[in-house]
Amino acid sequence: MVTENLKIVEEKIAKACERAKRDRSEVTLIAVSKTKPEVMIEEAYAAGQRDFGENKVQEICRKKELLPEDIRWHMIGHLQRNKVHQVVNKACLIHSVDSLRLAETISHEAEKKEIKVPVLVEVNVAQEESKFGVTTEETISLVEEIAKLPHIQVRGLMTIAPFVEDPEENRGIFRKLKQLSVDIAAKNINNVNMSVLSMGMTNDYEVAIEEGATMVRVGTGIFGERDYTK
Repeated sequence: MVTENLKIVEEKIAKACERAKRDRSEVTLIAVSKTKPEVMIEEAYAAGQRDFGENKVQEICRKKELLPEDIRWHMIGHLQRNKVHQVVNKACLIHSVDSLRLAETISHEAEKKEIKVPVLVEVNVAQEESKFGVTTEETISLVEEIAKLPHIQVRGLMTIAPFVEDPEENRGIFRKLKQLSVDIAAKNINNVNMSVLSMGMTNDYEVAIEEGATMVRVGTGIFGERDYTK
């Protein structure tokens, strides 16, 4: 099932790139494997998938031990400051930095391990109360502050759009995040590049790609529905 689903997702990504007159190489597919067993990840890996996203630090830590070394693990869920020390040297990218305090903790832990950690600033474009992330108005000043931290590299922005029946409803949200990244890039802030735009999930990733996403996070579309009772 996973292999077939990956193939379908891959075809949809390619077509969305074509419509947007973009090169397929500009978009990274992150297979969101949260709550999914290792055997399903292994199937995706065998089909050539290398980027996987997890919501919980303990899942990244456990799966990293058990699965191939060349998997790139993305921390896409809300990150608590007391868990940072466990994940800074395990995630290739932290997508969910939503405060200066969290960024400071990441930089502090990265300094201990003598590394630099690439991060994305999470923006709550739709201003949903149930979601984390800073407002679009707060984003530029937060990026400027985070950029001063010595052991962090700001690589771009991330958003979680609302779950909607019609993906077209989210087009404006993706467009807004893209514009925000363009505005930030124009400021030429030291230690900031806006090369990554992480937006779009199973139900709306094609629209996200058309609006400039460089990373899409697809879970259900690859692994099927999640069972949270386990």
